Amino acid sequence: MTKITEVPVTCLVDCRDKLGEGCFWDAATQCLWWLDAILPSCIHRLHVASGTYRKWQFSEMVTSMAKRRDGTLIVGSAKGVNFFDPETGALTPVRHLEPDKPGNRGNDGACDARGRFWFGTMMNNIGPDAEDLPITASTGTLFRIDADGTATAMEKDIGVSNGPCWSPDNRTFYFTDSMAQIIWAYDFALEAGAISNRRVLNASKDYGYPDGATVDNGGFIWSARWEGSCVLRIDPKGRIDRIVPMPAKRVTNVCFGGARLDTLYV
Repeated sequence: MTKITEVPVTCLVDCRDKLGEGCFWDAATQCLWWLDAILPSCIHRLHVASGTYRKWQFSEMVTSMAKRRDGTLIVGSAKGVNFFDPETGALTPVRHLEPDKPGNRGNDGACDARGRFWFGTMMNNIGPDAEDLPITASTGTLFRIDADGTATAMEKDIGVSNGPCWSPDNRTFYFTDSMAQIIWAYDFALEAGAISNRRVLNASKDYGYPDGATVDNGGFIWSARWEGSCVLRIDPKGRIDRIVPMPAKRVTNVCFGGARLDTLYV
C-alpha cells in the first residue's frame, strides 16, 4: 500500500534559484553541491555542519555535475562537458556535444561506479528571459563520456533526458524521459559500461513528471516530480511505495547525504 509520508522539510539556503538542479553529496568534504541552470548559471557549495556557503557564476548554462578524483568537477552544460576547478573558478570546455543540433542543450547527468559520466540532452526549453519554451520534438540523446573524453550515444530520440542512476549491485541502470513520463530500467554491464533490455519501470501520470532521481541502499528509486509537489519512492519492480510531499510544485533533483547518508536533499 502506498504511504504518504509527511516529514520535516528544512530550507538550508534561501538561494532563490530559478531552476535548481544537479545536487550531489561529497562525502570527503561533507559538502552539498547543487546548481542553478538559468543564466547567469551558478554552482553552489554548502558545508552543512558549519553553514559555510559559496557560489560561482557562469555565462553558459550549467545543468549537472559530479566530483572527480582530483577535487575538480565534471560539469554538463548547454553545449557539452566541462571541467570546473573550485580553486580558480575556471570552467574549461572538454567536449562539445551535438554541434549539429543547435536547438538542443544539455540536461541531467551522473557518474557510474567506474567514473564514466552519463549525460543527456534535450530540445532547449528555456528562452532568453528564462521563460518556458515548448518542446516540440524528441531530439535528445543519452551520452556516455569515458575517462578519455570519448562520447558514445547510448540512447536517442529522448524528449527530456533525466534521472540517470544505478541499483546498489550495479546490475540495473535507470533513466527517465520526463516528457514521455516514463522511468526506464535497463540491464547494466558495469565493466563494459553497456546497457540493454530496456523496459518500463514506472509510467505513472498521477504525480507530475518524473525528473531527477537517485537510489537508496535498499534499491528503491527516489524520483523528484516536476509539477507534482512531491518525491516518490519506487520499488525495484516499479511500484510506488511512498509519497513525500514537498513545499514546491516543481521538484527537480534529489540526492542522499549527511554523515550517515540518511538525509535526502532536494
